[in-house]
Amino acid sequence: METALTSSLSSRKEHDMFRAISLATVLTGTLDIIAAQIHFYFATGRGATIKLFGAEEPVSFFSYLEHGGMCKYISAAIFGDRANAGGTLMIIWGIVFHYMIAFLFTAFLFIIYTQLIKQLKKKFIVALFYGLFAWAMMNLIVIPLSKINKLPSDPVNMFVGQLIVIAMVAWPVATIAHRFYSRKELV
Repeated sequence: METALTSSLSSRKEHDMFRAISLATVLTGTLDIIAAQIHFYFATGRGATIKLFGAEEPVSFFSYLEHGGMCKYISAAIFGDRANAGGTLMIIWGIVFHYMIAFLFTAFLFIIYTQLIKQLKKKFIVALFYGLFAWAMMNLIVIPLSKINKLPSDPVNMFVGQLIVIAMVAWPVATIAHRFYSRKELV
């Protein structure tokens, strides 16, 4: 009888954690892609013009989003130059890849959160270090090893990118993980 109860409680805890991670992923993935779209649009000028019917035409931010914006950049990590020439499918792949990565980073922070909070004491410090870690993993390892094959070079864009990851990903995930573990009385 005790084994069934323990198994049921363990299964519920795993379900609750998966639910918390999934909800945190949707929130932070959405915040991150919105902030990244805005930053990418202004920082690169890629959204300022778009090639329509053979000529570069100025476009609004909303037209830029409609033509794929950051989502095509994300899908280019796997598909290379085909992503920029692709249509809706490349945008969808970019969204799928973005949320997969967001889920993995969110799950990883949930898994290590109790150890980090014991060491660093404050969830703000956890968010700061985790945000810098996530930014470094993506920009110094994942993107250079992808078909984008590019290291960050502009210090201002690097700083803004780090702030985006800290504010839009790490801080919300750390807050949600802290609340999750506080309810479970594990922190």
